[in-house]
Amino acid sequence: MTNIFQEFHGPNAGYLLDAYDQYLADPESVDPELKTLFQHVTPTEPPALNSTAASVASAPPAEIPYKTIVDIANLAREIRQRGYNPQNLDPLNMKEERGIEEALNRYELTEAELHGQPGRLVGGPLSHDAATAYDGVLRLRSVYSGTKGFDYMHLDSAEERYWIRENAEAGTFSTAKDPIDKVKMLERLTKVEAFEQFLHRLFPGKKRFSIEGLDMMVPILESVISDATNYNIFDVLLGMAHRGRLNVLAHVLGKSYEAMLAEFKDPINEESEDGATTTGDVKYHAGALRLLKDENNTVDVRVSIAANPSHLEHVNPVVTGMARAAGTEANQPGKALFDQRKSLPVLIHGDAAFAGQGIVTETLNFNALKGYRTGGTLHIIANNQVGFTTDNYASRSTLFASDSAKGYNIPIVHVNADDPDACIEVARLASAYMEKFKRDFVIDLIGYRRYGHNEGDEPRYTQPKMYRAVDKHPRVREIWVDKLVADGTISKAAADKMYNDAIGHLQTIWDGLGKSKPKKAKPKAKKAQVLRPKTSVPAKTLRAYHQALLTFPDSFNLNTRLGRVLKRRLPALDDMDSPTIDWGLGEALAFASIIADGTPCRLTGEDVGRGTFSHRHAVLTDSETNKAYIPLHNLPQAKASFEIRNSALSENAAVGFEYGYSLQAPDRLVMWEAQFGDFVDGAQVMIDEFISSGHVKWDQHNSLVMLLPHGHEGMGPDHSSARPERFLQMAADDNMRIANPGTAAQMFHLLRRQAALLDKQPRPLIIFTPKSLLRHPVATSTLRELSQGSWTPVVDDATADHEKVTRLVLCTGKVNADLQTSPLRKETPEVAIARVDQLYPVPTDELYDLFNAYPNLKEVVWLQEEPKNMGAWSFISPYLTRIIGSRYPLGYVGRNAAASPAEGSTSSHKMTQERIIKSAFDMSAAVTMGLSF
Repeated sequence: MTNIFQEFHGPNAGYLLDAYDQYLADPESVDPELKTLFQHVTPTEPPALNSTAASVASAPPAEIPYKTIVDIANLAREIRQRGYNPQNLDPLNMKEERGIEEALNRYELTEAELHGQPGRLVGGPLSHDAATAYDGVLRLRSVYSGTKGFDYMHLDSAEERYWIRENAEAGTFSTAKDPIDKVKMLERLTKVEAFEQFLHRLFPGKKRFSIEGLDMMVPILESVISDATNYNIFDVLLGMAHRGRLNVLAHVLGKSYEAMLAEFKDPINEESEDGATTTGDVKYHAGALRLLKDENNTVDVRVSIAANPSHLEHVNPVVTGMARAAGTEANQPGKALFDQRKSLPVLIHGDAAFAGQGIVTETLNFNALKGYRTGGTLHIIANNQVGFTTDNYASRSTLFASDSAKGYNIPIVHVNADDPDACIEVARLASAYMEKFKRDFVIDLIGYRRYGHNEGDEPRYTQPKMYRAVDKHPRVREIWVDKLVADGTISKAAADKMYNDAIGHLQTIWDGLGKSKPKKAKPKAKKAQVLRPKTSVPAKTLRAYHQALLTFPDSFNLNTRLGRVLKRRLPALDDMDSPTIDWGLGEALAFASIIADGTPCRLTGEDVGRGTFSHRHAVLTDSETNKAYIPLHNLPQAKASFEIRNSALSENAAVGFEYGYSLQAPDRLVMWEAQFGDFVDGAQVMIDEFISSGHVKWDQHNSLVMLLPHGHEGMGPDHSSARPERFLQMAADDNMRIANPGTAAQMFHLLRRQAALLDKQPRPLIIFTPKSLLRHPVATSTLRELSQGSWTPVVDDATADHEKVTRLVLCTGKVNADLQTSPLRKETPEVAIARVDQLYPVPTDELYDLFNAYPNLKEVVWLQEEPKNMGAWSFISPYLTRIIGSRYPLGYVGRNAAASPAEGSTSSHKMTQERIIKSAFDMSAAVTMGLSF
C-alpha cells in the first residue's frame, strides 16, 4: 500500500489524517471519493503536521501508482459534480457538447491508463462489476452526462449526498427497474398534446401559455401525486405560473373539458340590477380542487392548485404557508404540532423567474426554518430556456436557472423534457428523497416553448436560431410514438387513431356547448351586516389568566430587569376602574382568552417574541440556559394552541406565507406583525394581489391580521407611517377591516372580535398599532372596559360638555394623545375630540349619532398628523361630507401634501406637530377651508 504522506505534507496531510480517522469511525461520513481512496491506500505512522516530506518514512512500492488512484478518484468526482452534458439535457441540441477528453487531459490520464486500472477505483454501485476504470468512467458518464444531470455535491450532509449517489447510479427509481405502462404514457401525452392543439386551432389569437415543449410536466405531477398517496400524504398543494396551467387544470386537477371550453367562449356577463359585474380573473389564474378517492370512495389525497396572479412567483410562499397549515395540529393546548409529511407543496417555476425573482429566494429560505419548513417542497422549473424575449445570458448570472437553490442545500436534478423515462425516474427520486429527508428538492425540467411567451407573440423576431430548431423539432409525443413503434409496443396506425380520437372527443364537447349564453353575474354584495359578537370576558376569568401568565417554573431564571417590569403588572387587575392595563397586557389577555375559547392563534414577524418595542415578552428567555419559556403554552385554561415565531428578515414572502396559512386554516387566528409599519411596503404585491382582492377575483376568503406600528414621532420617513392611505385606497366591496385602535381595551376587543368572526364573516384585518402609545397613560385601560365593554368604532369625547361644543375634531391614532395631553385642552371647552378607531368599513351610523349628539355644532374638522395626500383624509372626507350634508362645514388640519410621509428632523417634526395641535384649539381661526402645515 502507498503512504499518502509522501504526496501530501503539513496541513494537507493533517486534513487527510482527520478524514481517515472519520472514515474509520464511519465510512459513510466522508465524501465518496475519499472513501474510495481510503479503501485502497492506508497511511502509515502519521507525521506531525509541521513535518516535511523528507521526514516521512518511505512506504513499500505501490501496487497502484498513488497519483493514478488520486487522478481517477478526482475524475470520478468531477463527473459526479459537473458531468452533465448540456447538449444531452437540451431537447433542441443547441448547447455545446462536453466530452471526456478535457477532463482526462486535466488529470493527465489516458484511456490506456484507465483500461489498465480496476473498475473499483471509480467507486459507487456502477464500479462493482466494472472490468476496468475506463468501463467504470463510461458507466458514470451514462448516468451523469445523459438526459439527466444530478447536481448534489454541494449538499452539506454526507448522508444525503451518498443516498442520491447510490440511488442515481444504481438506477433504483429507473423505469428499467420499475417499468411504466408505455401505452398509458402515450395516452397521457396524447391528451396533453391534443388539448393544446385543439385550443390552438379553435382560438389562435387567445393567450393560453401552452405547455408544449414541457408536456412531461403533467406525467411528472401525476407520478408525484401517486407517490404522495403511497407515503400517506393527504394534501398536495400546487402553485404555478401560467405556462402549462390550463393543461394541468384539465389533466391533473380534473377540471372538465366542458368547463374549460365554455370559458374560452368568454360570454359577456349580464349586469346585475345595480350595474355591477363580478370581477373574476382570467382562465390561467384560476385555482381548483380535486379529491382522489380509493375503491371504497374514501378520499386518498386532496389535490389543489392555488389561484395565482400575473406576479408569477408570488404564489410560492402562499402555497408553502397553506402546506404548513395543512400539516399542523393546533386544536390542543401548548405548542402547535407540525407533521412534516402530512402535506406536500409543489411549486412550478419559470426558469427566468426562478433566477430573477427575489420572492423565490425568500421562499427557499423557509425550507429549514422552524415555523416555516414544510417537510419538503418540490420545486419544478418549467425551463423554456428563454424568458419572454430574454435569452439566458441576459437573465441570469449562473450556468443553470436552478443554481440559486444550491445556497440552501437543496439537491437539483436537470432532466431533458423529451425523455419520458428520465422524467419519471427523476420524479420518483424526488418523492423518495423528500419522504426520507423531509427537505426541498428541485427538478429542472429543461424543454422549450413551442410558441412565443403567449400565443400572440412572434418569437422569431428575437430568437430566430432557437425557433428554427423548434420548427424542425418533433413533439415529445411523436418521439415517444417512434420509440414504442420501434420496440413493437404499438403500431403507428394505432397511435394516430389515439390522437384523432382525442381530438374528436374535444370536438364533440365543443359542438355540444351550443350557442354561447351570457353568464349570470353574481349580484354585487349589499352592505355587509354588522355583526357584534360578545367580546367581553368576566373579570374573575381575566384575573385567572393574568395570574397564570405571570407564574413561572421554579427552575426558570427570569432576567432581573424584565422581572421587575413584569412584577409591576401583577396588581394591574386588582381594581376594576384603575387605568393600569397597558397595551402589552391587554394584548396578552386577548390571546389568553382566545385560546381558552378554543381558537388557535399564530403570530409571526421579525421580532414578535419580545416585540419590536419591547412591550410583548410573549417569549421569555432563561438568563442562565438561554431556553425559551412561553407562558401562553402553559395556560391551564387553554383549549387550543398558541404559536409565536420570530421570522426571517422578510416581508414579501412572510406575508404571503401567512396569507396562505390563513386560507388553509380559516378556523385559526393568524397574525403577522411588521417590525415597523412601513416595512409592509416590501409586501405590496401580496397586499394588492392577494389580501385586498383575492375574494373578488378567486372567491378566496381569509382572516389574516396585519399588525403595523404607525405614528409620527419624529423618527423620520422610514419609521413613521404604515401607509394607511394605501390600504384605504383598496378598501371596497367589504373586502377588509381597517382599524387604528386607541387604547389597550380597544385592541383587546378588536382581536377577540376578529376571532369570533372567523367562521361567520372572514375578512383580513389591518391594525395600525402604536409605538409611543404602548406605555402612554392615554392608551391604558381599566378592567371594567375589558370585562364589560366591547369594540367601539367611534369613541366620543368623555369629557366634553355637548351643549357648549361648537367644533368637533375627528382624529385617529397617536395624534389623539397629543390632543388629549395638550394644555390647550382644558382651556377650550368649545372643542370636542372624538376618535375614529375603525376606518373601514366606515362607521357611518356611529358618525351620524356622534354628530347628532352635539346640538350646537358649527364645524367638523378632520385632524391628522400624516401629510394631506396620505393618512385617512382623502378616503374619509367624501363619507364625512355625505353624512354632514349642508348642516356645517368640514375642515382639514394637518401637514401639507408631501412626497415623503414624515420629516427627517426631530425638531422640524415637533414644530409642525405643535402647530397642528394648536390650530385644533384656535377658535379665532376658521378651519372651513382647511389648514395644513
